[in-house]
Amino acid sequence: MRRVIISTGLIVFLGIVWADPSFAAPKADRWDFWDVSRPASATTVDHAAWDHFLKSYVVANHPSGINRLRYTDVTAADQQALKRYIAHLQMVKVRELRKPEQKAYWINLYNAVTVNVMLDHMPVSSIMDVAISPGLLTRGPWGKKLATVEGQALSLDDIEHRILRPIFQDPRVHYAVNCASLGCPNLQPKAFTAENTETMLDQAARAYVNHPRGVTVTDGKVVVSSIYIWFQSDFGGDDAGLLAHLHLYADDGLRRQLDGATRISDHTYDWKLNSP
Repeated sequence: MRRVIISTGLIVFLGIVWADPSFAAPKADRWDFWDVSRPASATTVDHAAWDHFLKSYVVANHPSGINRLRYTDVTAADQQALKRYIAHLQMVKVRELRKPEQKAYWINLYNAVTVNVMLDHMPVSSIMDVAISPGLLTRGPWGKKLATVEGQALSLDDIEHRILRPIFQDPRVHYAVNCASLGCPNLQPKAFTAENTETMLDQAARAYVNHPRGVTVTDGKVVVSSIYIWFQSDFGGDDAGLLAHLHLYADDGLRRQLDGATRISDHTYDWKLNSP
């Protein structure tokens, strides 16, 4: 009987993880190798190729309020240019850059690799269909090593959860990295740079918080994107901390709706592909 109960519990648990792979979202786990920089460095990274790609294929100001990527319109030549850009990034000595240059670098690498892996596996209706991560019942591409920088093999999970989140300690990076889904913050129509990153992060935060996929308040009940629940430790650690974060970026109308709220009622996320 005990064996049956344990087996049933395991099946239920695995079923939950399969239905929602973010059920056990990765915790921030600092990779000390990358926590090195040169504050006086004048070296910059050229993101012009990525900027050109984004300006060519991102549909900004879509009626839905969600930026879309025209995956099926990407030419073979432009995808090859994207691959060359990713190869170029892999040759950069990141630890010799100053921190603002590194921050833009990691965001752009994450997004470029995500777009490239999606293009490699088209046609798919969700990033969940790109089941290339190692391990039992895994879905999506996040766990697969997809780039090598300074001799270190990197997965998307490594970039987000072992570098960006723990080293930069900025919850706004969640508004910058894009997972090719409608529920995700917008893929920006231009590349991040050391000069524009802080402004773009603030703009991205405001755009997401004030869009229904970020936050909705109905009859006093606050429903948020699942991102805020999966990574609540980055947003204050509890409902009060999250609500304080949302207040920072909410417009006047949403802020008035949030006034007096003390808890999050529910969360939701849409994994459908962010195509037009």
